[in-house]
Amino acid sequence: MYQHLFVPVDGSELSHRAMDGSIALAKQLGARITGFVVEPDVGMPHSTEEAKHYAQLLKQNEAANESHAKALLSQFEQRAAAAGVSFSSHHVTAGGVDDAIVSEAEQIGCDMIVMVTHGRGKLGELLFGSHTHKIIQRSKLPVFVLH
Repeated sequence: MYQHLFVPVDGSELSHRAMDGSIALAKQLGARITGFVVEPDVGMPHSTEEAKHYAQLLKQNEAANESHAKALLSQFEQRAAAAGVSFSSHHVTAGGVDDAIVSEAEQIGCDMIVMVTHGRGKLGELLFGSHTHKIIQRSKLPVFVLH
Protein backbone atom coordinates (compact mmCIF):
# COMPACT_ATOMS: atom_id res chain seq x y z
CA MET A 1 0.00 0.00 0.00
CA TYR A 2 1.03 3.62 -0.22
CA GLN A 3 3.12 4.77 2.72
CA HIS A 4 4.91 7.91 1.52
CA LEU A 5 3.03 10.65 -0.33
CA PHE A 6 4.83 13.39 -2.26
CA VAL A 7 2.81 16.61 -2.37
CA PRO A 8 4.05 19.58 -4.42
CA VAL A 9 2.60 22.96 -3.40
CA ASP A 10 3.12 26.53 -4.60
CA GLY A 11 1.02 28.71 -2.30
CA SER A 12 -2.00 29.03 -4.58
CA GLU A 13 -5.57 28.19 -3.59
CA LEU A 14 -5.01 24.79 -5.16
CA SER A 15 -2.08 24.25 -2.81
CA HIS A 16 -4.32 24.59 0.20
CA ARG A 17 -6.66 21.99 -1.29
CA ALA A 18 -3.64 19.75 -1.96
CA MET A 19 -2.54 20.12 1.66
CA ASP A 20 -5.94 19.28 3.10
CA GLY A 21 -6.67 16.48 0.62
CA SER A 22 -3.29 14.82 1.01
CA ILE A 23 -3.46 15.00 4.80
CA ALA A 24 -6.88 13.32 4.76
CA LEU A 25 -5.56 10.65 2.36
CA ALA A 26 -2.41 10.07 4.43
CA LYS A 27 -4.49 9.73 7.58
CA GLN A 28 -6.69 7.08 5.89
CA LEU A 29 -3.67 5.19 4.55
CA GLY A 30 -1.48 5.57 7.61
CA ALA A 31 1.07 7.23 5.32
CA ARG A 32 3.54 10.04 5.80
CA ILE A 33 3.87 13.15 3.61
CA THR A 34 6.78 14.95 2.05
CA GLY A 35 5.71 18.46 1.14
CA PHE A 36 7.63 19.94 -1.76
CA VAL A 37 8.10 23.39 -3.27
CA VAL A 38 9.80 24.15 -6.60
CA GLU A 39 10.85 27.75 -6.90
CA PRO A 40 11.70 29.16 -10.36
CA ASP A 41 15.31 30.00 -11.06
CA VAL A 42 16.35 33.39 -12.35
CA GLY A 43 17.60 32.19 -15.72
CA MET A 44 20.46 33.63 -17.68
CA PRO A 45 20.90 37.39 -18.17
CA HIS A 46 19.65 38.74 -21.50
CA SER A 47 21.79 41.86 -21.68
CA THR A 48 25.13 43.18 -20.45
CA GLU A 49 23.26 45.43 -18.05
CA GLU A 50 21.52 42.42 -16.50
CA ALA A 51 24.83 40.54 -16.41
CA LYS A 52 26.37 43.30 -14.27
CA HIS A 53 23.78 42.70 -11.56
CA TYR A 54 23.34 38.96 -12.08
CA ALA A 55 25.11 37.82 -8.89
CA GLN A 56 23.05 40.22 -6.79
CA LEU A 57 19.86 39.13 -8.56
CA LEU A 58 20.69 35.46 -7.85
CA LYS A 59 21.19 36.17 -4.14
CA GLN A 60 17.93 38.12 -3.93
CA ASN A 61 16.03 35.40 -5.77
CA GLU A 62 17.54 32.70 -3.58
CA ALA A 63 16.60 34.56 -0.38
CA ALA A 64 13.04 35.21 -1.58
CA ASN A 65 12.62 31.60 -2.71
CA GLU A 66 13.95 30.24 0.58
CA SER A 67 11.63 32.48 2.60
CA HIS A 68 8.55 31.59 0.51
CA ALA A 69 9.25 27.85 0.54
CA LYS A 70 9.92 27.71 4.30
CA ALA A 71 6.77 29.68 5.14
CA LEU A 72 4.58 27.54 2.90
CA LEU A 73 6.05 24.24 4.07
CA SER A 74 5.79 25.33 7.70
CA GLN A 75 2.08 25.95 7.21
CA PHE A 76 1.72 22.51 5.61
CA GLU A 77 3.66 20.92 8.48
CA GLN A 78 1.40 22.56 11.06
CA ARG A 79 -1.71 21.24 9.32
CA ALA A 80 -0.24 17.74 9.12
CA ALA A 81 0.81 17.80 12.78
CA ALA A 82 -2.67 18.89 13.84
CA ALA A 83 -4.05 15.84 12.02
CA GLY A 84 -1.41 13.51 13.47
CA VAL A 85 0.26 12.86 10.11
CA SER A 86 4.05 12.48 9.87
CA PHE A 87 5.53 15.22 7.69
CA SER A 88 8.85 16.18 6.16
CA SER A 89 9.60 18.84 3.59
CA HIS A 90 11.96 19.67 0.79
CA HIS A 91 12.38 22.53 -1.65
CA VAL A 92 14.52 23.27 -4.68
CA THR A 93 15.07 26.01 -7.21
CA ALA A 94 14.80 24.70 -10.75
CA GLY A 95 14.04 25.73 -14.30
CA GLY A 96 11.62 22.89 -15.02
CA VAL A 97 8.84 22.46 -12.47
CA ASP A 98 7.50 19.19 -13.88
CA ASP A 99 10.91 17.56 -14.14
CA ALA A 100 11.83 18.69 -10.62
CA ILE A 101 8.64 17.20 -9.16
CA VAL A 102 9.09 13.84 -10.88
CA SER A 103 12.80 13.65 -10.12
CA GLU A 104 12.53 14.61 -6.44
CA ALA A 105 9.60 12.29 -5.76
CA GLU A 106 11.57 9.35 -7.12
CA GLN A 107 14.83 10.41 -5.45
CA ILE A 108 13.24 10.80 -2.03
CA GLY A 109 11.64 7.36 -2.33
CA CYS A 110 7.98 8.33 -2.31
CA ASP A 111 5.45 5.84 -3.64
CA MET A 112 2.74 8.27 -4.82
CA ILE A 113 2.49 11.88 -6.00
CA VAL A 114 -0.62 13.76 -4.88
CA MET A 115 -1.64 16.84 -6.87
CA VAL A 116 -4.63 19.09 -7.35
CA THR A 117 -5.81 20.26 -10.75
CA HIS A 118 -8.08 23.06 -11.89
CA GLY A 119 -10.07 20.50 -13.86
CA ARG A 120 -10.26 22.80 -16.89
CA GLY A 121 -10.67 19.92 -19.35
CA LYS A 122 -8.96 19.44 -22.70
CA LEU A 123 -9.51 23.00 -23.97
CA GLY A 124 -8.17 24.55 -20.78
CA GLU A 125 -5.20 22.21 -20.88
CA LEU A 126 -4.50 23.22 -24.46
CA LEU A 127 -4.68 26.94 -23.64
CA PHE A 128 -3.01 26.98 -20.23
CA GLY A 129 -1.04 23.73 -20.03
CA SER A 130 -1.17 21.39 -17.11
CA HIS A 131 1.62 20.49 -14.73
CA THR A 132 -0.51 17.61 -13.50
CA HIS A 133 -0.97 16.21 -17.00
CA LYS A 134 2.76 16.46 -17.75
CA ILE A 135 3.66 14.79 -14.47
CA ILE A 136 1.23 11.94 -15.13
CA GLN A 137 2.96 11.42 -18.49
CA ARG A 138 6.51 11.52 -17.09
CA SER A 139 6.28 9.86 -13.69
CA LYS A 140 6.89 6.20 -13.02
CA LEU A 141 5.01 6.69 -9.75
CA PRO A 142 1.23 6.72 -9.51
CA VAL A 143 -0.26 10.22 -9.43
CA PHE A 144 -3.38 10.76 -7.32
CA VAL A 145 -5.27 13.76 -8.67
CA LEU A 146 -7.66 15.80 -6.54
CA HIS A 147 -10.14 18.23 -8.12
